[in-house]
Amino acid sequence: MVTIRIDGKEYYYEDGIKYEVVAEEHQNDYVDQIALVTVNGKIRELMKRVDRDCDLTFITCRDAIGHKTYVRTAIMLMMKAVKDVAGLEAAANVKVEFAIGAGYYCAFRGGLKMDAAMIEKVKDRMGELVDMDLLVTKKAYPAEEAVALFAENGMKDKVSLFRYRRSSNINVYCMGDYYDYYYGYMMPSTGYVRHFDLFAYEEGMILLLPEQEDPETLPEFKPRKKLFQTLLATGAWGEELGIDTVGDLNDQICRGSISDMILVQEALQERRIGEIARDIARREGVKFVMIAGPSSSGKTTFSHRLAIQLRTYGLKPHPIGLDNYYVNHENTPRDEEGNPDFECLEALDVEQFNKDMTALLAGEEVALPTFNFKTGKREYSGKKTRLGEDDILVIEGIHGLNEKMSYTLPAESKYKIYISALTTLNVDEHNRIPTTDNRLLRRIVRDARTRGATAARTISMWSSVRRGEEKYIFPFQEEADAMFNSALLYELAVLKQYAEPLLFGIEKGAPEYHEAKRLLKFLEYFLGVSSEELPKNSLCREFVGGSCFEV
Repeated sequence: MVTIRIDGKEYYYEDGIKYEVVAEEHQNDYVDQIALVTVNGKIRELMKRVDRDCDLTFITCRDAIGHKTYVRTAIMLMMKAVKDVAGLEAAANVKVEFAIGAGYYCAFRGGLKMDAAMIEKVKDRMGELVDMDLLVTKKAYPAEEAVALFAENGMKDKVSLFRYRRSSNINVYCMGDYYDYYYGYMMPSTGYVRHFDLFAYEEGMILLLPEQEDPETLPEFKPRKKLFQTLLATGAWGEELGIDTVGDLNDQICRGSISDMILVQEALQERRIGEIARDIARREGVKFVMIAGPSSSGKTTFSHRLAIQLRTYGLKPHPIGLDNYYVNHENTPRDEEGNPDFECLEALDVEQFNKDMTALLAGEEVALPTFNFKTGKREYSGKKTRLGEDDILVIEGIHGLNEKMSYTLPAESKYKIYISALTTLNVDEHNRIPTTDNRLLRRIVRDARTRGATAARTISMWSSVRRGEEKYIFPFQEEADAMFNSALLYELAVLKQYAEPLLFGIEKGAPEYHEAKRLLKFLEYFLGVSSEELPKNSLCREFVGGSCFEV
């Protein structure tokens, strides 16, 4: 027998029992489905067996790690169903591209075609597999055997990926007669994936899954046409450069062609910035360029580069940060936990901003404020601004797309831009890289360089930052006149050198340790690239340093 301590109480179980059985006995104590356990501080999958006395806690699908586990298992379930309905080659040619809200867009490659009727059959098969409660098992294969298995199953992307793995063993998951690799934990059986939908969308299909905030409810799918088209365009860039997956990127690094690839992608971004500037210049009456996006999107560098492009059209851009309109910190609203809520709209003096902008639009001379973050107060230098015929204000801040922020300004006077690091590079065809991981690594590196913040500090704040984005930024992204994707295909290979030492600095037992360990494992897939390869005006410079702009 073994002794398991849960919430201070001792329970006795037979040695070798699965953690899944322990979780089932305690499931009624939790509203949400238990997905994983921590055993003496280490995360364990429910399919694993108890082999010693331990302290045990449960991770549910409402936790970030638990939700990711549900998503991965649902994707493998979908792939197994595709194999059963359309064959093994079809499953190897479905790529999980990117997330659109709670939906995951899956594209068809290699000439694969699946119409709505075929996709409905796949969905029905997924339901049958859930009812069968098919076991998900994990086995460590010697690297050569795993690569041979993936080659046999037509998974060329995985063959390429594992060419660069130093590990002698590779964990392969099995669901019935279907084998696949997933970077991260999995549920113990198909019966856990109770909530999903699958339907045709554009040229592919959408796998709709519950969101972390409500893991027991399937949300309504909300198409985001502009976001979708932006992601498709970025994916096309990757295809042009021959880089769809991390294995492709590593191949280019090994061939010594990474310098050319960096220059080409930087040129592609510059071309897109130029297209946006041209659109602004062609619109009559635009005086305010409103830029918004989530944390670590590269808004500052983008603003500088856009300003340069606007100057080529004879315009005179002037940067303004909405942060300068913060109310004095003693008047900042408080959140539910009693902490200052700097993300909410009420943290800004909206009335004063509209008063100043309306006056500028009317040709008046206005004294604009700056905010002193050391004193927590707004200040005025006495310097005044007037908008000339060719002058244009480039305004950057998280509420830039919200009409409530600029409600007195005529619509024709505003041009709205949404910017984010929308990652389209995949680990492999079935393992996408979440946009949030890219931005989190950017922020860890930048915060350490510019603010002296530890990686643990940045990770601890991230959930709060994400909540603010979900509430104040993402709902307005489709209202933008233009979208700009600041993600660079090569950047994770550059960020790797800076982020790894910071993540290794998080001690075992710290609340942020599991997230740090996950990110370190993720970065293992990448070969490193020196930042010396980067142009001085690169968006990546905003995070690793060495930019020609004040960022």
